[in-house]
Amino acid sequence: MTEGTKPTGPAGAGRTMANYRAQNFKYDFNNGVACITLNRPDRKNPLTFDSYAELRDMFRAMAFAEDVKAVVLTGAGENFCSGGDVHEIIGPLTKLDMPGLLSFTRMTGDLVKAMRACPQPIIAAIDGVCAGAGAILAMASDLRLGTARSKTAFLFTRVGLAGCDMGACAILPRIVGQGRAAELLFTGRSMTGDEAEKWGFLNRLCSPGELLDAAMSLAKELASGPTFAHGMTKKMLHQEWNMGVDEAIEAEAQAQAICMATNDFDRAYQAFVAKQKPVFKGD
Repeated sequence: MTEGTKPTGPAGAGRTMANYRAQNFKYDFNNGVACITLNRPDRKNPLTFDSYAELRDMFRAMAFAEDVKAVVLTGAGENFCSGGDVHEIIGPLTKLDMPGLLSFTRMTGDLVKAMRACPQPIIAAIDGVCAGAGAILAMASDLRLGTARSKTAFLFTRVGLAGCDMGACAILPRIVGQGRAAELLFTGRSMTGDEAEKWGFLNRLCSPGELLDAAMSLAKELASGPTFAHGMTKKMLHQEWNMGVDEAIEAEAQAQAICMATNDFDRAYQAFVAKQKPVFKGD
């Protein structure tokens, strides 16, 4: 895995993220997979104003990164993320006026928008504490692997806030169902790893020692696939939330026709004829 300098210049086609140098978390890149590690293990990897903003900007840049094919998001140590740092975020928020508060909540919401808009599949590897904004990061990912000891809590109500934070009331019900989402958002209680898998929040459970390897293996599998088509799948999964069935079928017809014009589609056919495994290149 490599680290390098932060890319410069305006975002655009062909931009590389292989040499991105993170300031507020750990960033590694290998064979098309970017691994983002929230790296404050002594505090259970809380977020700060700066890490929120850098994550938002990085995921926005991913939309133009041709070398990144999949993303793994995880936490250092034995925890995923404890949410917003109590001293560096919660305390200062109590002193802000309404315009300042709205600026902050819009910025955090923009992070979720950036995660949903970037074409690469995002896999969250969740161990231990996954709370508050950390639970939102997991929710906003496309796939989630966890452990039996993971504890996911949308605990905003525990600090006197509403459960409607960073898109939770829109996205969480689509993952676990309206009633279960309402329970989690009203009570702020922790969802165990076994419960999270049963409810569909976690795609599967892994042992703590195998979690990151399993997430990286899945990311590498996706990175070796038809990545342009994966990006289209992600876009349609997101956009079709707001479509009726007829509109969705037409949108998918257009999306699939675009994918049929790609070189990867032709490669798959040629490989099938030759009785070989296709080698996809994402174009």
